[in-house]
Amino acid sequence: MPVFKGSAVAIVTPFHEDADQTINFDAFADLIDYQIEHGTDAIVVCGSTGEAATMTEEEHLKACRFVVDYVKKRVPVIAGTGSNCTKTAIALSKEVAGYGADALLIVSPYYNKGTQEGMFLHMKAVADAVPAVPVILYNVPSRTGGNILPETAARAVKEVSNIVGIKEASGNISQIVKLMTLTDGNIELYSGNDDQVVPLLAMGGAGVISVVANVAPEAMHDMCAKFFEGDIAGAAKLQRDTHALFENLFSEVNPIPVKKAVNLMGFEAGPLRMPLTEMTAANAKKLEDAMRAFGCIR
Repeated sequence: MPVFKGSAVAIVTPFHEDADQTINFDAFADLIDYQIEHGTDAIVVCGSTGEAATMTEEEHLKACRFVVDYVKKRVPVIAGTGSNCTKTAIALSKEVAGYGADALLIVSPYYNKGTQEGMFLHMKAVADAVPAVPVILYNVPSRTGGNILPETAARAVKEVSNIVGIKEASGNISQIVKLMTLTDGNIELYSGNDDQVVPLLAMGGAGVISVVANVAPEAMHDMCAKFFEGDIAGAAKLQRDTHALFENLFSEVNPIPVKKAVNLMGFEAGPLRMPLTEMTAANAKKLEDAMRAFGCIR
């Protein structure tokens, strides 16, 4: 069985408006309840969209623990515990595994990057430290500066028993087809790009880890559900229908627009942490218009 099947929200982390921009756990609870009530199939905490890169390790662990405890197994919780430092990734992963997370999301090393062999050894070392917990790799070259090649991902899945899948955000469909060919489809493939969900499902994907689901959880869930039910035309229509939302949610660096969007919906998502800045007024207006057109806000 896959860790999850369908749409997982890459959930934003709400912060207070105080000087330290502390995590707003009450607002976090509201966001989680909203997601589960509206069909989200899993919660991904402390990913790129959750501004994990701006958190201290203490905050990172508190956020992961809170989400695991609050969700109470209503849906799977996948926690981002990757780092460009292997020792740090191992320490975070072991701690969060102890909280009861259903899986861990491990991004490829960024900045120092590593060779393909280095990436493999990094991912293996982290997974070996938490042998009882499924690990999903995260390939996002635009942020990390390094690409997990299909051969490396396939090797990881074949040689490390608890590396079970990958969030693919390379945007390279040819690369993804090659990965599915090398693994004969025996990998849990999750789209990391909201505009490529149906194409990846068609290649045997299990779902999406979605930014758009923060504002349209039902649509992203239904897109996957329709595909799995054999309603390919219905899934494709939802892919098209959500495209304007996608374009506006990525009009500036993620998660700048989605944090704005969640606030527009009436949730207390709070501010962004530096170096992220608020949306420009022009882009914010376009985002609000797209959300109204889709029905996210009235």
